[in-house]
Amino acid sequence: MHHVIRLFEALLRLLLPAKGRHRSVGVSPAPAPTRYAVVPRVPARHTELLRGEDSALVRPYLVAHEERLQRSRRRVLWLASYGIDAGPRWIHGMKVAS
Repeated sequence: MHHVIRLFEALLRLLLPAKGRHRSVGVSPAPAPTRYAVVPRVPARHTELLRGEDSALVRPYLVAHEERLQRSRRRVLWLASYGIDAGPRWIHGMKVAS
């Protein structure tokens, strides 16, 4: 079977055009690329390594979630100052009566 495949492959190479780019007769070659000025490299400003603790990059959805939790805690404290119980319904896994 291996010899049949090789024979078939050889016949296809003879009958089909070669791989590559074919140009028509009247086309002139593309012009040579122009040379560009070499731009000097900018020296690095930071030579010390960056630490993750120093970076202020935080995912925005985490910040929004923490702000929402803080807002709800403040609202509960404000309502508690007027005697309204709006605290958590579950404390340490136990349901609290309201």
